[in-house]
Amino acid sequence: MDRSVMSGSILVLLGILGFAVPMFTTQKTEDVARVGDLKLQATENTSHTIPPVVSGGVLLLGVLLIGVGLYKKR
Repeated sequence: MDRSVMSGSILVLLGILGFAVPMFTTQKTEDVARVGDLKLQATENTSHTIPPVVSGGVLLLGVLLIGVGLYKKR
């Protein structure tokens, strides 16, 4: 397979994944205080959203790369 077709396929999959799961959360645990062997921790949840424009752009770029790769083969 051509390198551009392979890259395009990966971008298409990432674009579809961005449309399917537009929001995800991550957790971060920090040490708030430490006294001897005792430590106090806090966990913070952060939500991240992927805009549909970004997902669509990645999907379109992937389709274009696949098209270029297939066109170069001919």
